[in-house]
Amino acid sequence: MHPPVPATRLATFYLAYYAALGAFTPYWSLFLKARGQDIAAISVLMSLWYATRVVAPSSWSWLASKSKSPVRWLRIGCVITLASFAVFVVPLEFGGLFLAMCVFCFAYNAVMPQFEAITLSHLPGRSELYGRIRVWGSIGFIVTASGLGILFDHLSILLLPLLMLPIYVALVASSFANDYLQVAAVDVAAPIGFRKRLLRPDVLAFFVVALLAQVSFGPYYTFFSLYLEQHGYRPSALGAYWAIGVSVEIAMFFASARVFARWDATRVLVVALASAALRWWATALYPDNVPLMAVAQVTHALNFAAFFAACMQLLVRYFPGRLNGHAQGLYYGFSSGVGGVIGALLAGWLWKFDGGRLSFLVAGGVAAVAAVIAFVMLRSPRPTIDLMSDSTQA
Repeated sequence: MHPPVPATRLATFYLAYYAALGAFTPYWSLFLKARGQDIAAISVLMSLWYATRVVAPSSWSWLASKSKSPVRWLRIGCVITLASFAVFVVPLEFGGLFLAMCVFCFAYNAVMPQFEAITLSHLPGRSELYGRIRVWGSIGFIVTASGLGILFDHLSILLLPLLMLPIYVALVASSFANDYLQVAAVDVAAPIGFRKRLLRPDVLAFFVVALLAQVSFGPYYTFFSLYLEQHGYRPSALGAYWAIGVSVEIAMFFASARVFARWDATRVLVVALASAALRWWATALYPDNVPLMAVAQVTHALNFAAFFAACMQLLVRYFPGRLNGHAQGLYYGFSSGVGGVIGALLAGWLWKFDGGRLSFLVAGGVAAVAAVIAFVMLRSPRPTIDLMSDSTQA
């Protein structure tokens, strides 16, 4: 008989973590602008969010794997996240912001992969419960993104750090309320056969596609709110657009099993990338068209959620069994890390030429190139793996 799952305690961590992200992602660039930073500085500061993803998750997980009490590292990471974020309450110039962002982004990016391991330690043989727990993170994102947008119609964006601090206090509290059910031994060595699989042309093409997809999201994650603000949108509208994207993302993740029962992951990947190209071009050319911008946000279900789910399918296909954990780390660091840095810096460099329009046009071109590479190079047979069970075990 399985022990009871502490679903409420686990859900509170996801709720706090992604509620903070729902405040950070839409509004942090606006906050940095209000602090006197120009577009070039903002692109550098925001790129730190992605740069730390290259090393933070793997290094923190390694430290936890070597500890007799691995949950201690989760709690240390959350405390560092809170302490480093509190620094933003103080007016800082670029140098101070850069140092604070380095520490904050490293700690914040480090803790979630470890908490995922904690959640999964409670769910052996019951992976179907994962979605019901994880969905509270998406709910937290939607509530803060839309709620803060309404507040910032009336309050200064400079209050953002003060408004976010209680969320990080809740994150720390939740980290002390949770622990592993059982601690599995972690094999930190690279699995045998990994390099041989990695060097296959279709696998290399897959990682290039994943990198380019993240590069194409650079203007969106870094400057989307600033771009809409330039075109007269109020903060409440910005929050609504971000909330639309996460809402359809939730719907797609719950429908993913049916999607992949009908269509192969490679086909879904190509369609997702093509939809991303159209989305960025529509954003570049018609930012004042409210209905079209809303439709563009709805395509987040394809170009983010379906893309991510397809990537998880393909990673299981290319790297089965215990090879998959190593592949997940490489995918996360190379795509979200390296690709995110390139996307953020490229978007900032292009911004000075056309106020954002060119950044989104180029992003559409990058997504289109990725779609072509995926269509030509990723020709694998239909997998016979259940998406939800494998994605939760990775």
